[in-house]
Amino acid sequence: MVGPTQKKQAVQHVVDQGLCSVRRACRYLGVHRSTYRYRPKPPLPQQIQLHQRIVALSWQHPRYGYRRIRALLAREGWSVSRKQVQRIRRKAGLKVRPKPQRMPRQGVSTGLPTQATHRNHVWTWDFIFDRTDKGSTLKMLTMLDEYTRQCLAIRVERQIRSEQVLATLWQAMMTYGIPEHIRSDNGTEFIAGKIQRWLCENRIKTLYIDPGSPWQNGYIESFHSRFRDECLNREWLLNLREARVVIEDWRHHYNTERPHSRLGYLSPDDYIKREKVSS
Repeated sequence: MVGPTQKKQAVQHVVDQGLCSVRRACRYLGVHRSTYRYRPKPPLPQQIQLHQRIVALSWQHPRYGYRRIRALLAREGWSVSRKQVQRIRRKAGLKVRPKPQRMPRQGVSTGLPTQATHRNHVWTWDFIFDRTDKGSTLKMLTMLDEYTRQCLAIRVERQIRSEQVLATLWQAMMTYGIPEHIRSDNGTEFIAGKIQRWLCENRIKTLYIDPGSPWQNGYIESFHSRFRDECLNREWLLNLREARVVIEDWRHHYNTERPHSRLGYLSPDDYIKREKVSS
């Protein structure tokens, strides 16, 4: 589709070649003469500042799309539409590289998981792996509140045993409260007898997904996708100590600053505060 700019250039080319007058060229090419004669006004200082801020935020958060960039701008007090943010990013050549397509899953889910309806209703946890610069394995236990999307813990170790899983869960409970249910896959760390007895003693019900059905634990899988895309793939982790510091900083950013689309582009902490005020 040819836009107004290209049509104006075509009219100017025809006129420069001396083929016809401006009036006829505009009529033949379907351009109104006022459109042809219009000269864009120079941008205002505030518009220049907005453009620079959009570019700066886009470079600071390269995996954020224009909707999240607009949410950050609104948090800073800027009044801007999403189309304006999108137009400026396109003009600056800024866009999020699309993720590789995944093969669609085969089969049908055997059941619908319990849906969280309030805070501390359903927690979910799982493991994710990465490597340091020297190739050493990093094993991370992640824990999430499905209702508020708040990341409750990310424990980074070389290996994680059932005792460390319980210790991480206990620390999260001391900070955020006691969950009614906890969802997980059938990993050995989660089905260990020690963990089963401890959860039973604390009256925490377990929700185990079907083997080979990660989509039944979609909240933690989605979180892992964001975690890897925005943190693990961007950082060069030299050792275990640095990994713990970098990942904990990202967890704090995720909870306090990162706009979440499912929460109305609020951060999890802001969403919790709004829930408390409304209740």
